[in-house]
Amino acid sequence: MGSKQLVVEVEEAKIGEDEEAPVSPAGQYFNSSSLYVSILAVFESDVPIDDSQMFPLLDTLLPINPRFSSIMVKNERGVQQWRRVNVNFADHVKVPVFPAGLSPPAYDKVVQDYVSKVGMDRLPESRPLWELHIIKYPTSHGEGTFMFKLHHALGDGYSLMSALFSCVKRTDDPSLPLTFPGNSTTAKTVGSGGPGLVSLAINTVRDFAWGLAKSTFVKDSVSPIRFGMDGVEFRPIEMSFLKFSVDDIRRVKARIGGTVNDIICGIIFHGIQLYMQSIGDGSKSAQATALVMLNTRFIHKSTQATAPVNPKEMNKPDAEFPWGNRVGYLHLSIPTRDCRNKDDPLKFMAKVNRLMKRKKSSLGVFLTAQLLETMRRFRGPEQLSYASELDLVTQVAARHIHSTLKNTSMAVSNLIGPNENMSLANHPIRSFHFMVVGVPQSLRITIVSYMGKLKVAMGTEKGFIDAKLLTTCMEKAFARIYEAAIEEKP
Repeated sequence: MGSKQLVVEVEEAKIGEDEEAPVSPAGQYFNSSSLYVSILAVFESDVPIDDSQMFPLLDTLLPINPRFSSIMVKNERGVQQWRRVNVNFADHVKVPVFPAGLSPPAYDKVVQDYVSKVGMDRLPESRPLWELHIIKYPTSHGEGTFMFKLHHALGDGYSLMSALFSCVKRTDDPSLPLTFPGNSTTAKTVGSGGPGLVSLAINTVRDFAWGLAKSTFVKDSVSPIRFGMDGVEFRPIEMSFLKFSVDDIRRVKARIGGTVNDIICGIIFHGIQLYMQSIGDGSKSAQATALVMLNTRFIHKSTQATAPVNPKEMNKPDAEFPWGNRVGYLHLSIPTRDCRNKDDPLKFMAKVNRLMKRKKSSLGVFLTAQLLETMRRFRGPEQLSYASELDLVTQVAARHIHSTLKNTSMAVSNLIGPNENMSLANHPIRSFHFMVVGVPQSLRITIVSYMGKLKVAMGTEKGFIDAKLLTTCMEKAFARIYEAAIEEKP
């Protein structure tokens, strides 16, 4: 591909005439010596890829937020800043060359290995922290693949996917806007699921204390889903996928209660229970905890809506849903040791629903956010320079987040996608998913909705977790829960 030089003018930019703006605390945490986290957003095309159409797409994407055309630097006081630079597309767009003439299943493994390598590689600090990989080979999932690698310092999954969704069009009629699943006005938000203030206070103290312990000295057991050794974030991953009908999930929800997210968590947890029982090796006594990631923009709202908004609105100083990293988390114990209910999936789901309900009757996530803010405000010893103090603050907070991830067994995050088929640079998209890379966990699970389907992507540590067996256990878990729920009399 040829190169193209672009100087970007950004609407609603918060960068002044000096072309610099401070890096947010979260941006510093995710790009430190203790933590280096990126997001892979993968779009699988229904048609062979014409890469010449990508330049107009990037022309649209870069002006959405100044960070897409900025690099991280330290000013004379040692404060990290976003500095605007010219963007050369040839530095960011990668078109790998693979052996020719393979079958789609054979390319599945080739692409899998390539994605794993890209996930482990660090982005060059000398240019904006993103890349676009155009894979022009057919796989079982599409005729070609677009993969965006976006550093977490640029923003969280909600910010970055909102930006990408703003660049796609409806395939059936590009003049019409994409629509997203409706808001759930009856869903309970965090802090609203309990019977009263006493329950709220007790659950909040318990959850915050337990979360603090899990982030410092209480670790999950080494198990078939947790390797437990240092350096897991540098090991290659393998990705596997499942798809569920949203209508089927709603049928289960109608029979056993809870929210769609509760049902999905129950299926995942039951699948992990079946996987650990299949592996054996002391798994029945293992303690396993999941970090369920939350979009804190919506925690205080009356709905659980997480549909993307116009990213230009997110850049405004008084934005209701601002750009950036607005991520919280809940610790959820995975009932892997619940042998009594292993043959009764409805009892298992009832237990998960009770757990989720109790977690919603807690403000632990707010206290956790406040803890990180306190760390950010912490000042080091007086003899340290201002720059050294900032580095110390960043490392303390980054190590706290690193320990939070490392001491648990897995993380779960989800995003809402459009109801209609979308096209990226005039390429109809058959499917898409995202994955977080660079985290010290052997298992990460992400969920997206698209055209009435829920796609579950599992990033597993290669050579440690049996991805095929885990996928089989997840499919079995859904089948057992669905059949039991449908057969249950109302």
